[in-house]
Amino acid sequence: MNDQNSGNIAVKRAVLLAGGLGTRLRPITENTPKCLVPIHGKPLLDYWLELLFDGGLERVLINTHWLPEPVGAHVRASPYASRIELVHEPELRGTGGTILANRKFFGDRPFLVAHSDNLTDFDLSAFVAAHVNRPAGVDVTMLTFRSDDPQSCGILELNSQSIVTAFHEKVEDPPGDLANGAVYIFEPSVVAFMEGLGKPVVDLSGEVLPHYLNKILAVKTDGYHRDIGSVESLRRAEVEFTQHLE
Repeated sequence: MNDQNSGNIAVKRAVLLAGGLGTRLRPITENTPKCLVPIHGKPLLDYWLELLFDGGLERVLINTHWLPEPVGAHVRASPYASRIELVHEPELRGTGGTILANRKFFGDRPFLVAHSDNLTDFDLSAFVAAHVNRPAGVDVTMLTFRSDDPQSCGILELNSQSIVTAFHEKVEDPPGDLANGAVYIFEPSVVAFMEGLGKPVVDLSGEVLPHYLNKILAVKTDGYHRDIGSVESLRRAEVEFTQHLE
């Protein structure tokens, strides 16, 4: 156990990665940014903002790229508007590059990173507590879930302490169904590593996470979790999320 303060004090800021083009969701995303795609009439972004702010976070940074105007208008109308910082990327920086470009926002504290194209209701307090009480030598805590389509996901292998020992990214015959949920808590050392790469565009999955094998704690959610990045997965989420809530 680390000698850090317990509870949500450990993590107060997050970045929601929301700048993607949403090509697999066309034609929906031709006029609607992916983060504003509605599920049961409620934009996906609102599910995220409620989860993060109701879970104890103080500020959230959201990057934009495709159709930034409706995202900005939606955020300005949000009850959380004063606690959100929008950053526009004329050219996408990659999932790690967004973090790197906004490292002053996080300061010298651990922070949460999430891909906003997932519909999820994971327990944020439990996730933060797991990071606070992580084993020595761990720099990243990763949300995981059981996938019903493991060939389309990043599948993980863990040791007896739930530390990630191997990644299998979208392989034909994965060794299980425990998948990367694309929600992380990073220690400041991860940003330092990205700075050391010496370039502005950085990909988390390909360039950062592999460096931290055996230093990533996997925390499985028992809640709902699905990537809604395609028309079919969005359709399934519409049906499943209602059943899950019931």
